Amino acid sequence: MIFPQIKINLKKIKENAKRILDLCQQSGIESVFLVTKVLAGDKRIINEIAGLGFTHLADSRIENLKIYSDLNLPKVLLRLPMISEIEAVIKYANLSLNSEIEVIRLLNAEAKKQNKIHEIILMFDLGDLREGIFYQDEYLKTVAEILNLSNLRLTGIGTNLTCYGGIIPTKENLSELIKIKKEIETRFQIELSLISGGNSSSLHLLPNLPPGINNLRIGEALFLGRETAYGKNLPGMHPDCFELVAELIEVKTKPSYPLGIMGMDSFGNVPKIEDRGLMKRGILAIGKQDVALEDLMPLDENVEILGGSSDHLLVQLNGNFLPGDKLRFAVNYPGLLRLMTSKYVKKEYWNKS
Repeated sequence: MIFPQIKINLKKIKENAKRILDLCQQSGIESVFLVTKVLAGDKRIINEIAGLGFTHLADSRIENLKIYSDLNLPKVLLRLPMISEIEAVIKYANLSLNSEIEVIRLLNAEAKKQNKIHEIILMFDLGDLREGIFYQDEYLKTVAEILNLSNLRLTGIGTNLTCYGGIIPTKENLSELIKIKKEIETRFQIELSLISGGNSSSLHLLPNLPPGINNLRIGEALFLGRETAYGKNLPGMHPDCFELVAELIEVKTKPSYPLGIMGMDSFGNVPKIEDRGLMKRGILAIGKQDVALEDLMPLDENVEILGGSSDHLLVQLNGNFLPGDKLRFAVNYPGLLRLMTSKYVKKEYWNKS
């Protein structure tokens, strides 16, 4: 077998997906986007869960939507479109999240060129200060122009919370999105199909989301079994769908504190290292090029992460370890994102409870 590897439990992911869909259905959420960006285009995983009841497949990268072209779900571009990728957006995405009217005009022109109708969700910033029209700003002129574009359909409105500013979704701030919905529908005598109330951080409100919210965009909760507002595990879900396995390439007893004049490390930082005397130290064949070391949690209580460099992970070992031994680590969402993206980390799939 090839190491390092990320072990992927397809059975547990599938069970998590079914549980998420049940939770949303029981709470009146009619549409759930399957957010795949943490998978870096891994089609093997998507093939296991895409047909379970998700209404759309959503990713931040056009490259990944292209990989999923043959899957029978509408494709959503989650990240606001770049002007330089407008042609590809229309070609590979059925729907995109937008906030800039100039980009929306270009999408319409390209959709006309490709003889397509492209759907958009107009994003509103409720205070987290990432993407969207700030909810206190004037937006009706933008909506009026969108409704007059020949090859675009305003399918709905949405918001994003927690991802930048850490702002927790609440009934109060999500109710602002419902106010915007009602004003748009009343002013223009239309009905918006999708009112997207956020991501995995909105799950803590179920089943008490404000009436009118009918869509959520779910990624982290599905793959790591937790809501992301408070980081709590969701009942009946698996937090351990992914596991990193790395191989020891050196085991030696050495001083715990470097000898000599200390300067910068390989990443330009001055190390802060505690002197603990002699210790058994191990080196694993994985490093910061593959994952931020703070995103790993050893699954063996006899292993403690000390630090590392681009290609080496240094650990303190208590007990009998030898070069060639394999150590296991749990990963958080940022860690999983980087590990799945690294071409140097082998993917291993399994189906066990």
